[in-house]
Amino acid sequence: MKLTTFLIGLVLGVVLLVWPLSQWQPDGVDSLRSLAVQLDGRKKPLDTVAQETVAKIHGSTTYKLADGTQEDALSTYLALWFNTRNWNEEPFVLVSYRPLKEATGLDLERKQFTFQELMANRELAAIVSAAHRQALNEIDLSRNEREALTIEDRLNLLYQSVGDRRLPIVPHPDDIKGKWGGLDEAAQFYTPEQAAPLLAAFAMMQQTLLQGGTTHIPMVASLAEQLKAGLQQLSPDIYPADAVMQREVHFNHFHPFAKAWQRYAIAFTVLLVSQWIKRWNVYWTAIGLFTTGIAVQTYGFFLRMQIADRPPVTNMYESVVWVGFGIMAIALLLEVFSQKRFYLLAAAPLSVVCLVLADSLPAVLDPSISPLVPVLRDNFWLSIHVPTITLSYASFALALGVGHVALFNYLFTPQANQRLKTLSQLNYRVLQVGVLLLTAGIILGGIWAHFSWGRFWGWDPKETWALIALLCYLAPLHGRLVGWIGDFGIHVASIVSFNAVLMAWYGVNFVLGTGLHSYGFGTGGSELLIASVVGVDLLMVLATAARHYGWFKRSEPLTTVENL
Repeated sequence: MKLTTFLIGLVLGVVLLVWPLSQWQPDGVDSLRSLAVQLDGRKKPLDTVAQETVAKIHGSTTYKLADGTQEDALSTYLALWFNTRNWNEEPFVLVSYRPLKEATGLDLERKQFTFQELMANRELAAIVSAAHRQALNEIDLSRNEREALTIEDRLNLLYQSVGDRRLPIVPHPDDIKGKWGGLDEAAQFYTPEQAAPLLAAFAMMQQTLLQGGTTHIPMVASLAEQLKAGLQQLSPDIYPADAVMQREVHFNHFHPFAKAWQRYAIAFTVLLVSQWIKRWNVYWTAIGLFTTGIAVQTYGFFLRMQIADRPPVTNMYESVVWVGFGIMAIALLLEVFSQKRFYLLAAAPLSVVCLVLADSLPAVLDPSISPLVPVLRDNFWLSIHVPTITLSYASFALALGVGHVALFNYLFTPQANQRLKTLSQLNYRVLQVGVLLLTAGIILGGIWAHFSWGRFWGWDPKETWALIALLCYLAPLHGRLVGWIGDFGIHVASIVSFNAVLMAWYGVNFVLGTGLHSYGFGTGGSELLIASVVGVDLLMVLATAARHYGWFKRSEPLTTVENL
């Protein structure tokens, strides 16, 4: 019976994966999407260039026109590349940081602004100039200054992308690592006779778009096929194989991480049904659905590793996706061994949140694949230190989830003593796994730092907060061992201590923004939102503790002597 329901879950997961069938049908523009571009230290398809460019400038891979039409990244990028619109007046540039908008007098209710109004904003220009002076003098920048430099980068990228005839699509004649050129530079590498057909094809593509807009993109794609064939013939040994470019295009449009969280969400719903309606034996169906979700996410990691030629744990985006995977993988492993039906219940919402955030915030969690900074180029240490650290984060996130499940039980079913005891044991076990992984990760990081920076430990903010997080979990574990902390206390500790992990993981990168781990820093994070969520969560913990310990119960009335 278990095997049958498990197989039903697997089959259902596969059916949901391939449905709708229209997603597998070619859209007629593959030749345009797979046009090779040498950019950011690697060769990537034009489809990736389009998605990265539009996401970096606009904050999303889709763009809504004034008439309500929704464009995908490729359509928008082609309008940029061939300069078919007045991009001075398109509200296309993302400015989301509210304090910066207040300081520069921008409309607080808007998120996208035109190139023209940002370039004319004197307050923004003054902040950018001050930030450059601070950086030149090696003085730490304020958050406003860092955000202003990000806006400057977006404006520069928009300016460079409009009518860009220097986009490096022309391969080097004989050097596999040589610098590619734009169409206007083709004559430097090849004869005028060889370059002329390329320029003609490009001109025809531009004219077609100018005449018909995005409705003529299929016609542009047929012309792009001629352009790509001409580029391949110029240097067949240097131009990348079409299969390599198509693989990355497939990764971009298959959306394996989005498909994974969708399966986790469905499996979570089925798991809830199995908890509420006991006569419906669908628990193992949920296990099958969770398994297909993990399989899809593993496939996504495999594709990304093939594209990047390195482990997928080198930036904030990849770490968020990896933590989401780790939460589910650890939970499924522990669930299969314990069959207590709580690990996956706690894990699924957290994993879904991680993957949804990674999938929907490209301006904050940049999904682009870029060359590694020198310290990360040792694939051996990268492959063991960073996954170990992030898996420890996943374990602590799972403990956070189990802690919340337990606190809800304390609130609504405080009489279920056996269930509460079981949850305490499960949480203690996953906390032990997290401490083991974090300890190993810190030691491995110290060894790597010794080889890279010449010292094992330097009290860098990332190192310091990793140690603080470890101590925040070691204290309650030892307290539980000697009897200072009971079942309720271990759940509270698993929730409260996760704030140290949040600081080591998010805070150092987006709030502090200093230290040797600068390759992980970013802008665009929402400290107010994070602080609000943490505050509400801590209030919930406090309310549960008040009920559990009876802090606000009315005391018994005192016995008094009757008046005689």
